[in-house]
Amino acid sequence: MLLCASWGFAQVAMKLGGEGISPLVQAGLRSALAVPPVLAWCWWRGVVLLKRDGSLPAGLLCGALFALEFWAIFAALERTTAARVAVLLYTAPFFATLATHFLLPDDRLTRRKLAGLLMALCGPPLIFADRLGGAQLAGDALALLAGLAWGGTIATIKVSRLTCIAPERTLLYQLLVSCLLIPLGYALGEPGIFAPSAVVWWSLAYQVLGVAFASYVAWFWMVARHPASRLAPFLFLTPAFGVLFSALILAEPVTPALLGALLLIGGGIVIVNRAGPREENRA
Repeated sequence: MLLCASWGFAQVAMKLGGEGISPLVQAGLRSALAVPPVLAWCWWRGVVLLKRDGSLPAGLLCGALFALEFWAIFAALERTTAARVAVLLYTAPFFATLATHFLLPDDRLTRRKLAGLLMALCGPPLIFADRLGGAQLAGDALALLAGLAWGGTIATIKVSRLTCIAPERTLLYQLLVSCLLIPLGYALGEPGIFAPSAVVWWSLAYQVLGVAFASYVAWFWMVARHPASRLAPFLFLTPAFGVLFSALILAEPVTPALLGALLLIGGGIVIVNRAGPREENRA
């Protein structure tokens, strides 16, 4: 629950950081500054980082999707509310489920998974219909793109050699590739760090140390010791925390449509992850 709360707060921290750092540069800085503590963790744990194991192509693809995801999140937060981004981002597990249905013979959609998928996919149209301003639609679309990119990252890991390597190496692939967003941002004319303040620096520090490093390492530790099926339903709490923190800290509106989308997507997460691999009825 603490991890879900930390991830739910992440969109709030990103939006606060956006008050002083432009989107591509902030996304790249988040990754670049997280690399040293992850390397230190790998050294302490004895994780071998340089191996010829065929994971490089998938790792680069994973890193590119990770970079796309976080650029889309930061760009979305400039145009729409953090609460809406938090909810739309968590369509990712359903995009991943749909992709692995076609890519992995032993991970097909069952009827129950399909029901959860369809339930969750009713959420985004509900949010899109609930417009609050002129740039809202573009921001919501970018948030959905971030969910699609995250889903692609999950699917890439599942169908590639990345399942056979230490998770810290997969994380480093993602962080190192997405560092390139910094020069890309400047090349595209972004101002970079244009209004530094204590709030901006604290939000960036939280993203780097609290999310990109500590929360991911803790999650990997938990996944190694507990069944994924037991942990996955807790993911529903993340967008719920995101909506809560957005309302409390940013005073963002929580509309009935947003709450309805949250329940649809959260309910879909629970249904999909309760559908066991041995379920006999196939969609």
